[in-house]
Amino acid sequence: MKKICVFCGSSAGREDSYISSAWQLGQEMAKNKIGLVYGGASIGVMGAIADGCLEKGGKVWGVIPQSIIDLEVGHQNLTGLEVVEDMHTRKARMYELSDAFFALPGGFGTLDELCEIMTWNQLGYHNKPCYIINENGFFDYLLQHFKHANKEGFVSDKHMEIFIECSSVDEALKDFLQR
Repeated sequence: MKKICVFCGSSAGREDSYISSAWQLGQEMAKNKIGLVYGGASIGVMGAIADGCLEKGGKVWGVIPQSIIDLEVGHQNLTGLEVVEDMHTRKARMYELSDAFFALPGGFGTLDELCEIMTWNQLGYHNKPCYIINENGFFDYLLQHFKHANKEGFVSDKHMEIFIECSSVDEALKDFLQR
């Protein structure tokens, strides 16, 4: 079974579309027999994608640090929930379990996970596809920054190809399924 790791927020955000897009992606992943790997929380965008996938009979693996479990936000109904020591271990384990990476709206944690996995690609540690789902322009400023870093010589043209920008979860999933 192919598995996609989704980096996303433990908050719901201000727009209902963040939750509905995550829910839709989870449902579509289950329909296409693609497993979900994510941060293991039961709340926010994370909870929505997990619940959407599970509702359609999908397989969901969460990886969550003990310190977050202590906040009582770990999802209790997953296919598997791994409790790890820290965020570094979490990111490494999510990488090991996954065939591709999708970024949905989120905050510092989402950006940390996305940038680290793209850095690992840049350094040749992996060649797994990395998708930035820029639905409703959520990642516009981040993408502008990447283009600026490229223009200023800090990110090569080759490394600008590390990520695949998509305008919707449907577009990203369709591209992944064609690979």
